[in-house]
Amino acid sequence: MLNLSSSGCDPNRTLRASWRELWYPPIPSDCTRISSRGSRRTNVVKRDFDLIVYGATGYTGRLIAEYLATSYRGDDAPSWAIAGRSTDKLQKVRADIGAPDDLPLVKADAAEPASLRSMCERATVIITAVGPYQLHGSELVAACAAMGTAYVDLCGEPVWMRRMIDAHHEEAKRTGARIVFSCGFDSIPFDLGVLTLQEKAREIFGRPARRVKARLRKVKGGMSGGTAASAQATLAAAARDPALLRLLTDPFALTPGFTGPSQPSGLIPEYDPSMNVWLVPFPMAPINTKNVHRTNFLLGHPYGKDFVYNEMMVAPGLGEIARVTTETFATVVSLLGTGGLKPGGGPTREEREKGFYDILFLGELPDGGRVNAVVTGDRDPGYGSTSKMIAESALCLVRDVQGEGGTWTPGALMGPALRKRLKERAGLTFSAR
Repeated sequence: MLNLSSSGCDPNRTLRASWRELWYPPIPSDCTRISSRGSRRTNVVKRDFDLIVYGATGYTGRLIAEYLATSYRGDDAPSWAIAGRSTDKLQKVRADIGAPDDLPLVKADAAEPASLRSMCERATVIITAVGPYQLHGSELVAACAAMGTAYVDLCGEPVWMRRMIDAHHEEAKRTGARIVFSCGFDSIPFDLGVLTLQEKAREIFGRPARRVKARLRKVKGGMSGGTAASAQATLAAAARDPALLRLLTDPFALTPGFTGPSQPSGLIPEYDPSMNVWLVPFPMAPINTKNVHRTNFLLGHPYGKDFVYNEMMVAPGLGEIARVTTETFATVVSLLGTGGLKPGGGPTREEREKGFYDILFLGELPDGGRVNAVVTGDRDPGYGSTSKMIAESALCLVRDVQGEGGTWTPGALMGPALRKRLKERAGLTFSAR
């Protein structure tokens, strides 16, 4: 059994449990009960809605709402609503996505904390697509933590995430609020990909892989204005406070009190003889690596305290190294300026539907043992696939998982339950050998 301290359910504690119990923990009597309808917190009164999609008039928020409206109908549909600043815009989104005419609309504004608290009181889970989170998300996390309301976002802003962990973990623990960051392409495929590989390593060798390398082999997709705005906000914050650069570059920035071994930077193109390919830096690696290490930390280091992890992209040839490096540099330059994509814009429907990704995970054990895992997605990673992943993460919290209040990663809290949902409903595949 898990060794839960008498002081309460603490996801920042060190767990002592068997490997299987780490992935399928028993239900602590003071934290969660699963009902026939789904997951319900024992310390929360029944809410008006299972889910509220906050920011539904934005590019990604609209995709999330459209996915729920088209994928869950009839008896399978959750009770849900869409929320934002403008009722007129919400009415238009409701009509455009083919949602029922009676889908409730909730007015909420990041600049009006009282409206956020009122919204949080009405839902079991808040799905938020209102970013950049460091500019518009802090009051919502505070409201969810205070109200015992579950929360999922698409955050790839590690400095802000650390601030929220430090500020609200204890209150979320007390109220039962399950705060889950990074429920999109950053970082679910990588978080669950490592989890899948380590399960296979335990199955084959009886112990985890000490070293895991993630390699993005194929990808096709675009960037939205919201992503560009988040990157701009992060760069601007670092320019104002150079001390933030330490958190941005520290792979253990989200594991308070723990620092593991030195990790590969992944910042310089390199040749990988094991794959016979050239590798280039992957722009999302800084946030994904932090979340993977936090999952290991929250679960009591089942991957080991000496776990080493990095991510890079595969370049088809020498010429591609120059091309990808140039494109990455050009993107960074554009983010530093005022032009380019604006929030609310992003890939077209055709671009999203033609997108895809394929990630290979290579696990190495000290004695020479090897284990591999593969994760794929059937839409563009940032938006077509991400909108499905965050919606299914919220439904997983409503219907599937037991879990304690606190600040979590998707892998640490939802693990195999979320993976099962994503395979069945969201077009992802997971395999290991």
